[in-house]
Amino acid sequence: MKLPWSKPDEKSGGAWIALASLPGAVWGQTDPATLVRDGYAGNAIVYRCARMIAEAAASIAFECGDDAAQRLLDEPSPDQSGQALLEQLYIDLQVTGNAWAEAVTLTGEQAPRGLFGLRADAVTVRLDERGHVSGYALRQKRGERLIGKAADGWSPVLHLKLYHPGGSAYGLSPLSAARRALDMHNGTAAWAKALLDNAARPSGALMYGKDGARLTDEQFERLKTQLTAEHTGAANAGRPLLLEGGLDWKPMSLSPAEMDYAETRHAAAREIALAFGVPPMLLGIPGDNTYATYKEAHSAFWRLTVLPLVQKTANALSVWLRGRFDAVCVTPVLDQVPAFAADRDALWARVSASDFLSDAEKRAMLGLEAGT
Repeated sequence: MKLPWSKPDEKSGGAWIALASLPGAVWGQTDPATLVRDGYAGNAIVYRCARMIAEAAASIAFECGDDAAQRLLDEPSPDQSGQALLEQLYIDLQVTGNAWAEAVTLTGEQAPRGLFGLRADAVTVRLDERGHVSGYALRQKRGERLIGKAADGWSPVLHLKLYHPGGSAYGLSPLSAARRALDMHNGTAAWAKALLDNAARPSGALMYGKDGARLTDEQFERLKTQLTAEHTGAANAGRPLLLEGGLDWKPMSLSPAEMDYAETRHAAAREIALAFGVPPMLLGIPGDNTYATYKEAHSAFWRLTVLPLVQKTANALSVWLRGRFDAVCVTPVLDQVPAFAADRDALWARVSASDFLSDAEKRAMLGLEAGT
């Protein structure tokens, strides 16, 4: 059987049919600017996943045991709170795999006075001859600004990144791993929109000629131009087609597989949510939910996605701030997180029921100071 798509726009003695060819799949790029445009700014699933993770993680405050460092974390700049800065870093980390913050130090001082987030798509890592990070280049309106290390080797730029097995300079974002699912999700939306623009009607074929009759080249081109100008698009939906000279219109219907684009869209959405670590149940995506209740999915989201991200950030901040603040240890404050309230209640109940423990031992197990 001859495949109808083997020769697009083919005219023959028996018929003329216009069908699109089937080229190879074209996948989108994974550079930061494209991921932000096609993902975070152009896809509702990506936007919601990134915001859920960032808002939940940024709601967990940090404490570090040093007053100056604590003020830097709580009030990093006059125009931004510490929670807002963390939310920016978490979103950049999820969408691009990298997040950047620059510490600003006044002349003659050692400790930084401000902390500012940098655009993820505007920072470039500079490497030396041995492949080690030597500094960073920040793209600005008037060229680039180079940010190098201080005389003692401390870098004023904090670089948070997700592990990339193919290189150490940049991180690998969850959105990069889900790039094909993102293209499928956006592609099905574009396909449905194109179908609606055509009044939700599929295409068809114009049949011409019997006994080997053919259209002339001039007739062929004129017919194509007329169809494109007067019978395509939503504005021309339902317009009757005037046929002459033995032309016959044969409408084509969509197959059940083609009409099942909604399930393809849901499958792509589940794969995107899987890459981010967000249970599809929390996003309202129908399908194979693996959690029996919303409460279980919510608990798994906090334990498997939010808490590791917060702990990773706290450890990175501790290592980075020790270059300017002595004995700083940044730790997340989990006592006020509602998602862990049930676990705290169970811990307090077990410790309170342990009669063989002294009051000092109970306080130590609960993380309380002696005498509180």
